[in-house]
Amino acid sequence: MLMERFFNAVSDLNKKIQDEQAENIKKAAEIIVDSIEKGGAVHIFDTGHLINSELIGRAGGLMLMKALNYSFNVDSKVRIRDNKGKNTSMEGLSKYVLAVSNVIPGDVLIIGSVSGKTVRPVDMAIAARELGVTVIALTSVAYSSSLESEHSCGKRLFELADLVLDNCAPVGDAMLEVEGINTKVCPASGLAAAYIMWALNAEIIELMLNRGMTPSVYKSINFPDGSEYNDKVAKEYQEKGY
Repeated sequence: MLMERFFNAVSDLNKKIQDEQAENIKKAAEIIVDSIEKGGAVHIFDTGHLINSELIGRAGGLMLMKALNYSFNVDSKVRIRDNKGKNTSMEGLSKYVLAVSNVIPGDVLIIGSVSGKTVRPVDMAIAARELGVTVIALTSVAYSSSLESEHSCGKRLFELADLVLDNCAPVGDAMLEVEGINTKVCPASGLAAAYIMWALNAEIIELMLNRGMTPSVYKSINFPDGSEYNDKVAKEYQEKGY
């Protein structure tokens, strides 16, 4: 059955992550706790594969994990014309985003991009490192290695980060071949990202406690006194930074 094949593929994926990424997860936790201990902060810049919605504001999750997002609108109402020749990559925008953000040197930025080839994550990694921010990439090294960068620097995310957490997703992301369908089904990256990032959270919590730092952790708002607890702990986070 296809469902059983999926279960087996996920088990294999998780085992691969445990075997190959545990050391880098420990290194990432150490980088983060070192930064927090010195007054730094942790930012997550995700390009659309689960990390923000999975990690931020979740019961049992760390309050110190905060999203870095940006958006803007352009209002231009002249008649529609052919703009195919325009360069819309917006290289360099990340430098401005960081300049007006609450990101400072010594912070840690986790950038999530499965392919790691597009302009936004690559540009953000370049700008962050120039600012003195440590960049941790969450990406598929196998998939990214098979692709060419869309950024003018010619590099992919895994080639620019200070540390790489490989989600071990295959080329193309999907895991299962199915007869009658011309492409594989059931992607690996979302499950892998959640698995890696919660393992990272666990390692961060243990390291912080070992150093005498009690992290602020969310309680489920559906649990009795959950909202009140979160309000109290959120104030502690604002005071301590963790």
